[in-house]
Amino acid sequence: MAASSNLKGIGFALLSMGVFATHDVIIKMLGAHYPSLQVLFFSSLLSFPLVSLILMQERTPGTLRPNRPGWVAARSLCGMMAGVGGFYAFSTLPLAQVYAILFSAPLLITLLSIPILGERVGIHRWLAVALGLCGVLIVLRPGAGQALSLGHLAALMGAACTATAAVITRKLGSSERPLVLLMWPMLGNLLLTGAGLTLNYTPMQLPHLGMAGLIAVLGLTGGFLSILAYRNGEAAIIAPMQYSQMIWATIYGWFVFGETLDRPTLIGAAVIICSGIYIVARERARGSESTSPVTASRVRAESVTAPRSSLILRILTGRGPANH
Repeated sequence: MAASSNLKGIGFALLSMGVFATHDVIIKMLGAHYPSLQVLFFSSLLSFPLVSLILMQERTPGTLRPNRPGWVAARSLCGMMAGVGGFYAFSTLPLAQVYAILFSAPLLITLLSIPILGERVGIHRWLAVALGLCGVLIVLRPGAGQALSLGHLAALMGAACTATAAVITRKLGSSERPLVLLMWPMLGNLLLTGAGLTLNYTPMQLPHLGMAGLIAVLGLTGGFLSILAYRNGEAAIIAPMQYSQMIWATIYGWFVFGETLDRPTLIGAAVIICSGIYIVARERARGSESTSPVTASRVRAESVTAPRSSLILRILTGRGPANH
């Protein structure tokens, strides 16, 4: 692939990560006033008109009945819990800490590809995964004066569920219609978060409802930019651009929320990022396609406000892989 095309892909990827970071900043801003489940419910509800425009482009005949209901149900549950975990973590933790923990998703994908996809992981990737998980412990620093909060557990849940959903999507391949893979998590998410409103609800002001709608717009915009990035550049080159979210987290955290990037978070994030980049470089050197969920994964909690870009691409073009 031409260098100019890769540069264009890198540009789209960096812009996509900036849009997603803004998406997460608004989540954090609303999370200071409303329960995270409520923020997720309204942003998901307001995303339906936009997502419906995409779903109307689906031309593949069929129904919403999945061909492999067990795997689709598992993927839907993981997608729902990833969204819940991500929204709660962004609402309660510093942005940089959330991103550092979510950066462990590609490492978890490597581990989960063994039992779910039957892949073999060599000693080099095992060492990279072990190093990356040590980085997570550095960020969490248990027993070093920082008590683990529900926010940390939510971020870990978001990373684990995002990784599981990515690997299941790879396993399903093209056996399921993109409409099925998009609609079931959306419907389940609305039911789950809607039920949460009965437990804790705070009336939302109109400007805040507008911000919830903006979350939906930014999520889909980031997804489209991600599509453009992967269509213009090589996955092994585009994938590391996701770590630029740490730069956005530092900028937004400093200027908007008065957050500072402490040393353990910086060191831990650097360790995680280095291990993730090593895995991507190792896969590229081996020319492996079997591990494409790792190189093409976008490390953030997937939710209805930010669906997988590969599913959007498949609907709009009627083709394309299911594992971007």
